[in-house]
Amino acid sequence: MVDTPLPPDAPIAVKDPSRLRLALQSDFIYQFKRSPVAVVSFAITLLLVLSAIFAPLIAPYDPFDPGSLNLMNGFSAPMTPNAFTGDSFWLGTDDQGRDVFSTILYGMRISLFVGAAAVAFAMVLGITLGLLAGYVGGWTETIIMRIADVQLTFPSILVAMLIFGVAKGVTPVEYRDQMAIWVLIIAIGLSDWVQFARVVRGATLVEKNKEYVAAAKLIGRTGPAIMMRHILPNVLSPVLVIATISLALAIIAEATLSFLGVGAPPTQPSLGTLIRIGQGFLFSGEWWILLFPALTLLTLALSVNLLGDWLRDALNPRLR
Repeated sequence: MVDTPLPPDAPIAVKDPSRLRLALQSDFIYQFKRSPVAVVSFAITLLLVLSAIFAPLIAPYDPFDPGSLNLMNGFSAPMTPNAFTGDSFWLGTDDQGRDVFSTILYGMRISLFVGAAAVAFAMVLGITLGLLAGYVGGWTETIIMRIADVQLTFPSILVAMLIFGVAKGVTPVEYRDQMAIWVLIIAIGLSDWVQFARVVRGATLVEKNKEYVAAAKLIGRTGPAIMMRHILPNVLSPVLVIATISLALAIIAEATLSFLGVGAPPTQPSLGTLIRIGQGFLFSGEWWILLFPALTLLTLALSVNLLGDWLRDALNPRLR
């Protein structure tokens, strides 16, 4: 069988590139590869997050299992055999004989969970109220924005402390330790929804006057459907930037509250709780109990913050 040659003007079938290849060839990935700060901060953030997620597999000890603790190992210096047991620990131990490296991994899980959950809660609340204020307008917009203006006059950490104190006061005593993490998430989330609402409201005021919204109204789309299916996808870019930066701030807020003793309970210590514990032994010579959790918190917050700053510039069309 002889193949029939194609005419010169015949269209040539070209295989469509995969979505993964298109994503890897996008401007976003190109800018990411050419930014050393973004690459390094992303790598550090990913390493810390994965270390926290797989803490039970990585940590050599379970610091929250009383049966595995040996008080004789207390105050062991980093990489130095204990005078009584001869055991050696990478980052030393605290006053209860807990391995500092293991407590950092487990404490980072609490800090990341609280920070991510608080940002998610603040984002959902802020986006909802921002869409309502921008699309509905009138008294709805006035009430929401005035509440936001009043909340902005107070530091967010004070708002979080107030909400945490009120919520803890109405929680039964026997459930306070069990509900402390969730109360902390709600407190930080309620203190951080304003910036999401203000940004989404401003973007909604611009988007609702465009032609695609008018077309959606003509075909009978309801207000909630227009807000969720048409306007929301077009206002998510600045929201993602704010969420990334807010994650670092939420982690610091959780550490601050835990350091002040109004955050995570002692049975579920976070990085802030570990720093508060280590601060009590700083001047007695056990510097490692404070130093290593503080360096971990600083590295985590700084890497997430730098990544958010790059993301803000990368998604800004004026800087492309």
